[in-house]
Amino acid sequence: MHQQSNRQLQERLTALPIAEVLAMAARYFTRRSGVYATFIEKQGPSHLVLRGQGGEELVIAARLTDAGTAVTGSTYMFDQQVARFLDSLPPAPPVPVPAAGAADVAADVAADVAALPERVA
Repeated sequence: MHQQSNRQLQERLTALPIAEVLAMAARYFTRRSGVYATFIEKQGPSHLVLRGQGGEELVIAARLTDAGTAVTGSTYMFDQQVARFLDSLPPAPPVPVPAAGAADVAADVAADVAALPERVA
């Protein structure tokens, strides 16, 4: 088994646009001091790769979904810091689920009952 087999992947949905998520991640992770200090190694329109103490890699990526912006964080040693960052993001609004009207439900039940085989006595 290779050294990356235990890498953690965490994900959250947020209402923020991708660019703002990555800017927040850059500020959050590069302004820390001590053993949790990181620097930006690579950056693209949808991801940020940071390097930390001892060469530890930390990746933040974001993509648009129907429910909001999905943000993932992957690391081997900075799990707690990634979880704290993801928890700091404002959540995506709940996706509305269309409610069936009472007439629709009654019609569905009637159709299901009509489709049942007749009971033989």
